[in-house]
Amino acid sequence: MNIADAEALLTNAVPRQAGDWADLGAGDGTFSRALARRLESGSRIYAVDRDRAAIALLEGLASDSVAVIPVSGDFTRDLELPGVGAGELSGMLFANALHFVPNPDVVLARLLRWLRPGGRVVIVEYEGRRPSRWVPYPISAKQLPAIVATLGLSRPAITATRPSAYGGSLYVAVTDRPVES
Repeated sequence: MNIADAEALLTNAVPRQAGDWADLGAGDGTFSRALARRLESGSRIYAVDRDRAAIALLEGLASDSVAVIPVSGDFTRDLELPGVGAGELSGMLFANALHFVPNPDVVLARLLRWLRPGGRVVIVEYEGRRPSRWVPYPISAKQLPAIVATLGLSRPAITATRPSAYGGSLYVAVTDRPVES
């Protein structure tokens, strides 16, 4: 997938506004780059991956208006984002990342401490895939509501789909942390 394709998938999922986001399981940064195109000036993206070679590719990715901060780490374990406290992120992006996690609800619950009230979680996953070594724990769009239901997030909404070159399709889902009244 190229950056333009990734940006097209994010168009209806990521509001065009400034904010601090985490791209968890960023890989070589295709979706980090697409996210940077969507966010306005002053935004920061924490691109997290455990592959040091992938993180090295993200060094120097920042544009004049959006800072991309590479973070070497495994989002399924204890992780710190430099300078980010509880409730400070505007959004979290999991693009083709949660299907490597056998317990996505547990991982999401731990990471949600960073998401502010009104913040958004964007999930890009495969639909119609059987488990394989490349997608060991597929998460269908039908399974997603049950995963996020116990986390206090809104019911997921599908904002985009596209055929996958690897079988099935890709979907983009958004779910928000409610603003406390």
